[in-house]
Amino acid sequence: MQYLDVDTSKKISKIGLGTCQFGSREWGYGNQYAGREARAIVRRALELGITLFDTAEIYGFEVRSVASQALRRGVAVTDTAKASGFGRGEQILGQAIGESRESAFLATKFYPAVPAAPVVERRAVASAGRLGAHRLDLYQVHQPGRLVPNGAIMHGIRSLQRAGMVGEVGISNGSVDDWRAAEDALGDRVLSNQVGYSLVARSAEQHVLPFAESHDRVIIAHSPLAQGLLSGRYTSANPPVNRARATTPIFLPQNLERASRLISLLREIADAHAATPAQIALAWVIRRPRVAAIPGASSVEQLESNVAAADIELTDGEYDALQAASAQFHPVPGPGPLSRGIRALFGP
Repeated sequence: MQYLDVDTSKKISKIGLGTCQFGSREWGYGNQYAGREARAIVRRALELGITLFDTAEIYGFEVRSVASQALRRGVAVTDTAKASGFGRGEQILGQAIGESRESAFLATKFYPAVPAAPVVERRAVASAGRLGAHRLDLYQVHQPGRLVPNGAIMHGIRSLQRAGMVGEVGISNGSVDDWRAAEDALGDRVLSNQVGYSLVARSAEQHVLPFAESHDRVIIAHSPLAQGLLSGRYTSANPPVNRARATTPIFLPQNLERASRLISLLREIADAHAATPAQIALAWVIRRPRVAAIPGASSVEQLESNVAAADIELTDGEYDALQAASAQFHPVPGPGPLSRGIRALFGP
């Protein structure tokens, strides 16, 4: 395993484990998975040197009624903590880690629908309780600046840091302006920004990644495999049937067809490394020194495959070829705002 070169109390693995699917019926991860498979995946992740485990208080809750209101108004107009299944993902992760939690760099997120400082403090305590932890190694703000100002949120988080409840602070899905504003409000560094980053989603390279590299900050790449698109498993003739993927524009038949050249190149490079296309796609993401990736895993075997990507060293020629093929991929947008809106508001 590789680790980020960053000054934190615990080391952060370049390949982490994203758990947004834990407890999610949308992804088909039911009670059997939560009670058995999740535990096996987390335990194996620890054995293989993974330290970064990412979750959020909204993972596993029922989004339909909340999301429909949010899409109409543009904000979360109800307290997400009242939604069914709120905190379920954290609970599953906490139970799976068990007594090994001190070996993990635990990262969770606060959704700022109610931004008052006392609310932030209560929610952090609740998240820690569900994770079975005395301290949150990384406390991130979901969608900073889009819903509410940073001041009240960061005032609460600053109090949590002083009390020893929170170690590092991060944001999620933020711009550089959001990042700077969060640091100004906190009065200290905001270590990380969790953004979508993959061979088919490279907007982070425009601003946030250069900022991280020049300021000794960290990018946590969610969806590094574009929800499985870069695994090569799906084609226009074999589209996904999972509801979460089937309603995502990237899996439209036109986009599956447009991605075929990139997938073919991933297969070609994978063959040269005795690897899989997904492993090559992950190796591409973490080649940047300030980037850690948090792919999900539906099985121990998939987790082990993800971890093995950390040992793959792409040549300059392979990296450049992937850059060029990626630049040629131009997806068509989805037919409507529903799936895009839900992902923008409630995605990782």
